[in-house]
Amino acid sequence: MNWGMKNRISRIIKPETGRCVMLAVDHGYFQGPTSGLLNLSETVEPLLPYADALMITRGAIRNWIEPTADIPIILRVSGGQSILKELSNETITTCIEDAIRINASAITCSVYVGGEYEKQTIDNLSKLVDDGEKYGIPVLAVTAVGKDMAREARYLGLASRICVEIGAHIIKTYYTEDFKKVVEACGNVPVVIAGGKKQPEMDALQMACNAVSDGAVGVDMGRNIFQSDSPVGMIQAVRAIVHEKKLADEAFQIYESSKK
Repeated sequence: MNWGMKNRISRIIKPETGRCVMLAVDHGYFQGPTSGLLNLSETVEPLLPYADALMITRGAIRNWIEPTADIPIILRVSGGQSILKELSNETITTCIEDAIRINASAITCSVYVGGEYEKQTIDNLSKLVDDGEKYGIPVLAVTAVGKDMAREARYLGLASRICVEIGAHIIKTYYTEDFKKVVEACGNVPVVIAGGKKQPEMDALQMACNAVSDGAVGVDMGRNIFQSDSPVGMIQAVRAIVHEKKLADEAFQIYESSKK
């Protein structure tokens, strides 16, 4: 791995702890103005001091994020479908040159193993890895799931391992029972968990705690943070779990205190 690649990864996964808290706000590329992200800058700005990286699209970053923001960018570069269509029908929507212009610390796409357009999304990942290696930009592969895809260790291990074999530098996948098997399937490639749909704060914190205990290097949460009734308190609580090794109930008190 070249110096530039290592340097960019170290911006995201903090060397002091070997862990990271990513904030995902790229939902609009297929969901439109989803709840909590209608005014993206208003939602994101208070959260930036507590995030290690921001997952976002090029249009959103240029419209709502100040260029002076001191935050590593994980640039979403795949898309081409909406929630009204088949989710796996993705293409690459952003060229590597634009990622360089934006000064992205990583680029990311979804891979739909088992989806109707599985081969197409794996091909997308392959092309991104080639471009990333050329310019020293790491690739985060998202093991995306459609409506009918299982979220269990055997399937997620399969999907994650395929992304590793294609050359992804970081894997984002869902937490599930026997999650250690998913992590093991990825070898030395770091794994972060997706937050998924909004759930009660304690449940989301327990999931984050279980994930890092089972070998994940961190989380990439979106809705469970920005749709919380206390987004700042929630990201502070998640950060306490990931970087300070707090238990879920201890982190929950941080979230609760923030509401007072």
